[in-house]
Amino acid sequence: MSRTALRICPLCEATCGLVLTVDDGRVTGARGDRDDVFSKGFICPKGAAFGALDADPDRLRGPLVRVDGELREATWAEAFDAVAAGIRPVVERYGPHAVGVVLGNPNVHTMAGALYPPLLIAGLGTRSVFTASTVDQMPKHVSSGLLFGDANLIPVPDLDRTGHLLLIGANPLESNGSLCTAPDFPGRLRALRARGGTLTVIDPRRTRTARLADRHLAIRPGTDALLLAAMAHTLFEEGLADLGERATHIQGVDELAAALDDFTPEAVAAACDIDAAAIRTLTRELAAAPTAAVYGRIGSCTVPHGTLASWLVDVLNILTGNLDRPGGALFPQAATDRTPRPAGPGRGFALGRWHSRVRRHPEAKGELPLSSLAEEIDTPTAEGEPVRALVAVAANPVLSAPDGDRLDKALGGLDFMVSVDPYLNETSRHADVVLPPPPPAQSPHHDFAFNTLAVRNQVRYTRPAVPLEPGRMAETEILARLVLAATGMHGADPAAVDTLVIDQTLGKAVQAPHSPVHGRDPQELAGLLTGENGPERRLDMMLRLGPYGDGFGADRDGLTLDRLLAHPHGIDLGPLRPRLPQPLKTRSGRVELLPEPIAADLPRLRAALDGRPGGLVLVGRRHLRSNNSWMHNVPALTGGSNRCTLHLHPEDAERLGVENGQPVRVKGAGGEVTAPAEVTDAVRPGVVSLPHGWGHDRPGTRLGHAAADPGVNVNQLLDGSLLDPLSGNAVLNGVPVELAPLTAAAPERSGL
Repeated sequence: MSRTALRICPLCEATCGLVLTVDDGRVTGARGDRDDVFSKGFICPKGAAFGALDADPDRLRGPLVRVDGELREATWAEAFDAVAAGIRPVVERYGPHAVGVVLGNPNVHTMAGALYPPLLIAGLGTRSVFTASTVDQMPKHVSSGLLFGDANLIPVPDLDRTGHLLLIGANPLESNGSLCTAPDFPGRLRALRARGGTLTVIDPRRTRTARLADRHLAIRPGTDALLLAAMAHTLFEEGLADLGERATHIQGVDELAAALDDFTPEAVAAACDIDAAAIRTLTRELAAAPTAAVYGRIGSCTVPHGTLASWLVDVLNILTGNLDRPGGALFPQAATDRTPRPAGPGRGFALGRWHSRVRRHPEAKGELPLSSLAEEIDTPTAEGEPVRALVAVAANPVLSAPDGDRLDKALGGLDFMVSVDPYLNETSRHADVVLPPPPPAQSPHHDFAFNTLAVRNQVRYTRPAVPLEPGRMAETEILARLVLAATGMHGADPAAVDTLVIDQTLGKAVQAPHSPVHGRDPQELAGLLTGENGPERRLDMMLRLGPYGDGFGADRDGLTLDRLLAHPHGIDLGPLRPRLPQPLKTRSGRVELLPEPIAADLPRLRAALDGRPGGLVLVGRRHLRSNNSWMHNVPALTGGSNRCTLHLHPEDAERLGVENGQPVRVKGAGGEVTAPAEVTDAVRPGVVSLPHGWGHDRPGTRLGHAAADPGVNVNQLLDGSLLDPLSGNAVLNGVPVELAPLTAAAPERSGL
């Protein structure tokens, strides 16, 4: 029997609404939901392939436990018994920091990944926390923390109302947007141009987004911060800086002007390989636009000055008067945000509250660099114990972190490892216990993280489109039981985890003077919560206490879970609105333009003014039909343009004697790989490009399609030594490499 069901797509940050066709309990089709309040029917190839990913035959159906060196099928009870028996002795003998936690990208795409890992980390009491953020967006978190006092307070471009959008290191026509949740990002960019706006793209590659732009500046990789600093300098020098209505909420303007005095367009031109006149023209146009927004993404984060570049993106928004302004860059207000507190000074943001053992990397946002995970496992020091046990949740760092070969070996030396993953992949194959969550159609969905980054305020929730299959366990229950097993409460009712969170949250809410439930009985409030299970009751609580909530009866028209369920296509909460100074949490209660850690890092940027790399440098690239390593096992999402080839400019190909399709050896500080050359002028001369997430050729995995066309792991070219010092983010772009052709040109194979 055929039916349809709604589901929010979890396959990228756009969070589009889908209408799934379900036949006999299996998803057989997916189309865009035209009634969705946010995505309005938009769908990309990933969403269209939802059914194929959901039904991937290589997805694990039940837990695996290692017995006599081999992973074997086990019951859920046996699996959690093994987790408790493996982790607790490590904690008791070596202390909590000897247990590492690694969280991968898919955690922010699931309800369970948002609700339970924080409890796991807090329950363990470990500081050995590593996430995908430090191979991605950590510089933006750090710069936001330093500027605004909150690492998660990230302004997003007001795409639908801006007059000039400047993108640096971003390719949303392929990525669908990142740290800027915007269904149909391509359509929004075309609408910008249709209404007479300007699109400028700064990228060493002529991406699909760059081809759409009014202006494309092919910057030398890794020099983003120099260009942005020169633009800020020009605003001061030419009297174009105008903070607008937010001026009273901003401090440090004069100090910032002095700090950027050396970064003239003429001084940065050679390093950036962009003419000084072009820099001045771009700056003047940005300042003159009626509204404008600067938006930087992974290409400007994963470079040696990633935090400075991320900071300067917002500096430009501030100096042009476009921060917290319609048409500029605004702070979204998600429905599950905490009750807004009164404006005023906060605790601020601190870096380096602890350090990694081996290379003394400072903590950022409670995390250590993922690049340091291998050494934290395999290198003994006088200070503290190495990581001896590891909990990996939806993480594949063997492919996503630098020097995967070393990490691969290090994982084999752990005392114990548990992996929550639907696949036996390059990382989970090392686990002693593998706990597979069900396919996405069998899970509920609400976007806790991405709604805080959305270009329009809205709220949506979808229950599972397909009932949980016999033998499967809900991902929320898997993670709740993992929390209990890892923290010494193995065997307790997993519902107790949600009950504990609800009791603690309501207990604090009734004591907060600005809370809508101040002075009320927390047990009475808990009794009012609705929902079929603990996660739904927690969502109901967060909605009720949030900025649009009913306050447990204080506002009869406010949000509750029941009201949200009555609107299956979501509830529109309106366009982004100015919010300053309320969300600021700096110690001054103002935007702090020149925080001390930023000022202390500027001399390093000044030294880069003399940088003139003469050889080839490497950059990554994103494919429309891929989102990191876990989608390469779906045939519909590989092939075509989604190929693991080395992009090489024709001038460089001729100089090196490389022909199209020829195998080329690429060598970096961490090792070497061989990939077929794809000669194209889509990259600027002196730059080569490999996509990330490939390298599916290791034994012991169960990824049949991915292994048939494995590609190469670009991160194996990196040794993990290059990091942005403020954020600990890996430097993945603009790194030097050497190339050499291997053989005479060979015919291109399908899939290469």
